[in-house]
Amino acid sequence: MNKLPSINVCPALLTQGFHTYSPEALQRLFAQAKVSHLLPFALQTFQERFWENRKAMSLSGYQDKYSLVLEGNRLSLSQAAKRGGYILKPISPMPKNREFAPANEHLTMQLAAQVFGIETAENAMIFFADGAPAYLVKRFDISPSGDKLAVEDFASLLGRAPQTHGGNYKYHGSYYELFQALKQFLPSWEAQAERLFRLLLFNYLFSNGDAHLKNFSLIEDGHGSFRLSPAYDLLNTRLHIEDTDFALTEGLLPKAQGGIRQQFIALASAVGLDSEWTLSTLEQMTSHSQEVETLVSRSFLSPRLQRNYLQGYQRRVKKLKNEK
Repeated sequence: MNKLPSINVCPALLTQGFHTYSPEALQRLFAQAKVSHLLPFALQTFQERFWENRKAMSLSGYQDKYSLVLEGNRLSLSQAAKRGGYILKPISPMPKNREFAPANEHLTMQLAAQVFGIETAENAMIFFADGAPAYLVKRFDISPSGDKLAVEDFASLLGRAPQTHGGNYKYHGSYYELFQALKQFLPSWEAQAERLFRLLLFNYLFSNGDAHLKNFSLIEDGHGSFRLSPAYDLLNTRLHIEDTDFALTEGLLPKAQGGIRQQFIALASAVGLDSEWTLSTLEQMTSHSQEVETLVSRSFLSPRLQRNYLQGYQRRVKKLKNEK
């Protein structure tokens, strides 16, 4: 039996002085519906219903995902015939620290949005009636009118599939290829390339070693064109598994040489990003230590994992800043 946590920050935005979702969080997540941070059911009690619901969802890696729908002020499991507007990720089997996976993903997504200005899917912590934590994310591929927006992940865009590249197809290649796809599919690719480069820097800084091809997508913007989707599935994988720096087999770019700073600069040059912009971005992305520390301290990670999270971030900041 889990114990319900004491809430003294908004479980979505980590703003101090709240015991449930703040008004801003309710607006961003639920269009002002007064949704509680407590789900009206316990994880164990609804295992069978979860299993029926889960059959309609695709699973990736260790994390289970379930579809929820907002009905009035309550979230409930969506039926197969009804499109859910939210995805719920409860605690899932992981090699270590499994009970903190929801808090890890929530914190990492909030850091991306609040500190680094990266567009992300709206998200929050939420808790089952028995106290078990879960991560809740609002789907960005559904329009306000309920229509499904077209989304293509980069595995599809690059022609990677199990039939042609085996079971690990989404890990084949380098991040350089993502920029090639942007140039191929987007007439105005430059701004999206800058967004992608900043996201790759963020993933490195926060030890997201599972940023594979399916974790990057293009989404239609409602006007007949496409852009890079909001970021999703961001978490510090090293809290749970022994991981590499990069998910893709060839890293940032094929035959990369030098330290990590040199590799990022070489990638930016290879894909046509302005050199002054690149150096400015490297400086900007490594200059937020105080803001990061503040948000980590408000997170739902344990004190030990908060320290581990910060130490890993600080080590990578030093690598990106100090190498010449």
